[in-house]
Amino acid sequence: MMAAVAGLSASELARVRGRLEAFAEEMFEPMARKDQRRWGAVYLRGLMLEGKRKSIEPMAARLQDGDDQCLQQFVNQSPWSAALVRERLARRMSVEIAPEAWVIDDTGFPKFGDKSVGVARQYSGALGKVGNCQIGVSISAVTPQASCPIDWRLYLPGAWDDDPRRVSCRVPGDVGHLPKWKLALEMIDELVGWGIAAPPVLGDAAYGDITELRLGLEARDISYVLDVKASTSALAEDTEPQRPPYRGRGRPPAPRYRRPFSSVAALAAAADADAWSDVAWREGTRGPMRSRFLALRIRPANLKLRRADPDDELPVRWLLAEWPAGKDAPTDFWLSNLPADTPIEDLVALAKLRWRVEQDYRELKDALGLDHFEGRSWPGWHHHVTLVSVAHGFLTTERLRCPPARAAA
Repeated sequence: MMAAVAGLSASELARVRGRLEAFAEEMFEPMARKDQRRWGAVYLRGLMLEGKRKSIEPMAARLQDGDDQCLQQFVNQSPWSAALVRERLARRMSVEIAPEAWVIDDTGFPKFGDKSVGVARQYSGALGKVGNCQIGVSISAVTPQASCPIDWRLYLPGAWDDDPRRVSCRVPGDVGHLPKWKLALEMIDELVGWGIAAPPVLGDAAYGDITELRLGLEARDISYVLDVKASTSALAEDTEPQRPPYRGRGRPPAPRYRRPFSSVAALAAAADADAWSDVAWREGTRGPMRSRFLALRIRPANLKLRRADPDDELPVRWLLAEWPAGKDAPTDFWLSNLPADTPIEDLVALAKLRWRVEQDYRELKDALGLDHFEGRSWPGWHHHVTLVSVAHGFLTTERLRCPPARAAA
């Protein structure tokens, strides 16, 4: 069973209703009251039922047992814990999916006014430009066959730290601005704290180029394959630091790497032609998806890395580069701390796995109304994205139970 662009038809929803109610009962068990669990199940059906708009009033109108006032109260006012529900979802989907990676990503929630929590003029990848929006940061459990968002954070711009709108939006007093990469590490710590083992972490260059994020993952003994920009500083693996001459006063100078540093693009372009390999990573609609790749051992290099351990050499990491046929130079680059004996096929498979999340966001927004929430509060936003994730989790379990090739049967 697959979700249609605008959701499930009434007959499709009726066919899965029993399994949906069992799934909802498991997910909403942490809710203290029976009426909360009931309206949670109603909200899920509203999100999944076909319809152009998935805000509360039109959802309630489409449901026989819908009540917009009760749903408004459930999402915006009721004090149930979104985190406890996400914990249930993360545990269940980690078993269902058996993820090969966690993907860090973020998406924009366009807004017309300035009253919604966290709204500001800021860049949104979903819009492809600066716009008036909220930004949600997510972590998804991913394999080539299935994926699901399992944790969320709302990004608060720095201006919101002392903004009077915090009161009306019910932002907790201990919540302030954090960069997106710190929100990602916070979610990773939360997921691990729920007893879920961390697979390799993936993310685009907005995360991969953040030295502190890579160091944070390494400090947690978590592997990563992260996109980086072509200009990311790096040195060849055999580069050694040189010790400046000691002038006889003070502490002898520590060894230093000579500047200017190279870049990942320059190191990839300088590699021998026979170092590039033709690698296929998955089946596409037109056959195997393949390209030319280089896996090269290098030393990422910048001041933050040197300051992290000034008395030691810069660590050696994997550079993965892609040079598609017909292009004049390599086009895409990734850094990874996977072991030195990792096959290039494994690096490529992980690097290319982020496509699943792009597909997820289309379904989350087009079919499940992720960015249709019209409330303004901090609790309401977290309740809504959590419920949308539960709906997506259920659809994912259905697809795994009945793959598309057999869905008609």
